[in-house]
Amino acid sequence: MFYQPLEYNEPLFRPPGEARSAILQATIGCSWNECAFCEMYTSKKFKIRNFDEIKKDITTLAEYYRGYVKKVFIADGDAMVLSSGKLLPILNEINSQFGKLQRISSYAMPRNILAKTQSELIELRDAGLRLLYIGIETGDDELLRLINKGETFNSTIEGIQKAHEAGIETSIMILNGLGGKKYSEQHAIKSAEIISKINPKFLSTLTLSLPFGQQHFKNRFKGEYIQQSVVELIEELKIFIKNMNVENVIYRSNHVSNNLILAGTLDKDKGELIRQMDAAIIETPRHLMPRSSGVL
Repeated sequence: MFYQPLEYNEPLFRPPGEARSAILQATIGCSWNECAFCEMYTSKKFKIRNFDEIKKDITTLAEYYRGYVKKVFIADGDAMVLSSGKLLPILNEINSQFGKLQRISSYAMPRNILAKTQSELIELRDAGLRLLYIGIETGDDELLRLINKGETFNSTIEGIQKAHEAGIETSIMILNGLGGKKYSEQHAIKSAEIISKINPKFLSTLTLSLPFGQQHFKNRFKGEYIQQSVVELIEELKIFIKNMNVENVIYRSNHVSNNLILAGTLDKDKGELIRQMDAAIIETPRHLMPRSSGVL
């Protein structure tokens, strides 16, 4: 595991692509923390850290990693909830202490991108914020409401396009199996539609995990949830991939929650990805259910 020289407010999460990044906690927890499927920050009360504390952490991280680490990831759930006036000094301090970096990144929610002006976003981009990880989960408005995401198809597109217009790239996450059997097809088709409209640089699919069991999720989900088999999850994924119309999107399905590891560039590798899914559907017992997992 990549060593981090700080004592963090646990649990701490970061995207797979930030495995070798220096991680800085600017906020604790998630400013929304109401999604039915997500348990990542339910043990934390959201708060914004004091800049002096953050500055000390930047100094510690820079002393260990200056000249070695090329990326910094700002945690926890959504650093973009910070105003530009609070986020910009953090970025400037990172640049001052680390020197030349490949990028600074964070999780984000579309609503918090939309809360900033275009000039503010450009200023953040110029200060090194080059990539936002956005878990949109689905493009289906009904399912977004049922999981209490607090976003819509349109607000999601508007936020992501605003980031793109400011020169900030995005890595988008879709959650396979999010709606179970009942909502599977609409989830796949509308998710393909929204990805086709925003054409992010990176796209990943994760699979719904139930660390506290099905009933816990059902108690929070506002619809009828019927768990899918592994084959049904792959079939849903196939509909999603098949219906996308994008260019040069780097796609990964390599999270520990996934049943099938996939990688390619869309649209170029769509045929090969579908072939791999077809092979997995044939080889997998039809009624095999996903493993129970503590994965978040």
